[in-house]
Amino acid sequence: METFPKIISVDDHTVEPAHVWRDRLPSKYLDRGPRVVRAPLKEMTFMGGKFAPVMGAKGDDGPIGDWWVYEDLHRPLTRLDTSVGYDRDEIKLEIITYEQMRPGSFSVPERLADMDINHVQSALCFPTFPRFCGQTFTEAKDRELGLLGVRAYNDWMVEEWCGPEAGGRLIPLTLVPLWDAQLAADEVRRNAARGVRAVAFSEIPPHLGLPSIHTDEWDPFLRACDETGTVIAMHIGSSSKMPSTSADAPPAVGSTITFANCCFSMVDWLMSGKFERFPNLRIMYAEGQIGWIPYILERADVVWEENRAWGGVADKVHRPPSELFTEHVYGCFFDDAFGLRNLDAIGVGNVLYETDYPHSDSTWPKSREVGEAQMGHLDPDVVDRIVRRNAIDLLGLTDVGLWAGPGA
Repeated sequence: METFPKIISVDDHTVEPAHVWRDRLPSKYLDRGPRVVRAPLKEMTFMGGKFAPVMGAKGDDGPIGDWWVYEDLHRPLTRLDTSVGYDRDEIKLEIITYEQMRPGSFSVPERLADMDINHVQSALCFPTFPRFCGQTFTEAKDRELGLLGVRAYNDWMVEEWCGPEAGGRLIPLTLVPLWDAQLAADEVRRNAARGVRAVAFSEIPPHLGLPSIHTDEWDPFLRACDETGTVIAMHIGSSSKMPSTSADAPPAVGSTITFANCCFSMVDWLMSGKFERFPNLRIMYAEGQIGWIPYILERADVVWEENRAWGGVADKVHRPPSELFTEHVYGCFFDDAFGLRNLDAIGVGNVLYETDYPHSDSTWPKSREVGEAQMGHLDPDVVDRIVRRNAIDLLGLTDVGLWAGPGA
């Protein structure tokens, strides 16, 4: 392509600096709130979609790394958290320290520099330690501390990560206390009042021991999103259960089928009736890719047309699921040539681009080259919509693709 639009990535990641909660929690919680310690690794496995690290004691043998400690949780930083800059064959399941990761993972100036290298103008970032929708705080024993932890993260996200130093190039994505839908609604409104237009949520809440979207339990949260124009962003793995086939399946199996949770989740939403009850609701699937979408829409329409009488949806889903998809759902991809060849069956207006920095799947620093190779057959205006314009419209960015800042 002669020119390729500057990318607005709707799925990157931040590795939270060690001070996030230390600087924002009341002093009485500092010994139980999230904090970083350096310690050896005793053992670590990742099989059957389950990540299981064990922290050693001071003086034990084993590689040394930085660990997040919170109540009884011990979660190490790993090379999979931040892989950019390393050869693919060097990216292994191993613990690391902050000094061993690319600074752009956690530092705003270095992040902006790495975005420049990668032809990226703006980026929306999911969390690391809280996990993709704040499961870490949902699983904690102390609900008061958990709520403070969620709010502290959101304050850091809005005021520091996406603060003045970022110049509008970093787009805030906030968390909610998933254990209480009314508190979640309150947090959506608190952040919407300062210009936030995206909130993280679980792709399949029952996997977290939470109500499904087929109940009315989430309605206060959904109503808040509907009324404030806040997009519900669901990342693969945001149900704390990555797809796999067996307990002994290697990680490569799960990595191949990561889209499956997004697929299941999207059918849930299309058959839930929520889009008709909350007509301004918009959802997006980060890192889910898009090539699988046409068949699911075809099948969902057939089921709705032929089986809705006994399928439990006749009284709440009054339009073909494919129509609801067009108005409410966005698929996100970073490397999906097949999906782009079938774009007409998905919809130009329902696709967003991402780079997944700094994860192992990231196309950094060649996201532009990947996009040019896979989108070369598309008209320039279509490329512009996919790479930036759809994101601008969905996330309420300025015409030039920047976040306008608090109060926008």
